[in-house]
Amino acid sequence: MNDSYNIYCDESCHLENDKQAIMLLGAISAPQTEVARLLEEIKELKEKHSARGELKWGKVSNSKLDFYIELIDWFMNEERLKFRSLVILHKDQLDHIRFNAGSHDDFYYKMYFSLLNKLLSPDSKYNIYLDIKDTRSRLKLKKLKEVLCNDKYDFTSQMITRMQNVRSHESPLLQVCDFLLGAVSYKHRGLCQNPAKVKLVNYIEKRLGRDLLHSTPLHEQKFNLFLFTPRRSGAR
Repeated sequence: MNDSYNIYCDESCHLENDKQAIMLLGAISAPQTEVARLLEEIKELKEKHSARGELKWGKVSNSKLDFYIELIDWFMNEERLKFRSLVILHKDQLDHIRFNAGSHDDFYYKMYFSLLNKLLSPDSKYNIYLDIKDTRSRLKLKKLKEVLCNDKYDFTSQMITRMQNVRSHESPLLQVCDFLLGAVSYKHRGLCQNPAKVKLVNYIEKRLGRDLLHSTPLHEQKFNLFLFTPRRSGAR
């Protein structure tokens, strides 16, 4: 029987004209058979630390630092959980006219394809959940599923059992993805205003034994990073 996996995806600084220098996409994956257990463990961890509400990087503060440290340890020690992030550098240098048929949406699909295609195998089944970001999310899903399946010669779309938008407050594993993606973003944007966030980024790097500023080999599946640098208009 084919293995089945759930993949939860988030994005940050993804709009074309948001004046951010980088764009990030992230995905966290787990075997479908393990999801119920993982959700229960997240719930227990939040209850232990009285961490109420949605788990988000934007809410990180010193008052719950112990909770976030234990959350990182939980993720690192959970062998079945894997995280991958795509970091697009120098977003202001993107040349959509030359390389993306003049469309930021085309670029968006290409980047999501680059994020996800390394996580997919035609021998397995996948449920893919993306955080709702805008009113066009449903149209993006249909196109993305088609491109991913065609890449694996799955022209009947059997590999991806489900691809749908979810709201982050409905999905604790999507919230974990938001948290990890936020840490990567914080490092790449060179931010340091929040001491708790700085400590957490440093702690993640300590647990990994490397920094978050460089791409990792594909065989590094626990916390995989791929840095994308746009081609310049005059480059060949």
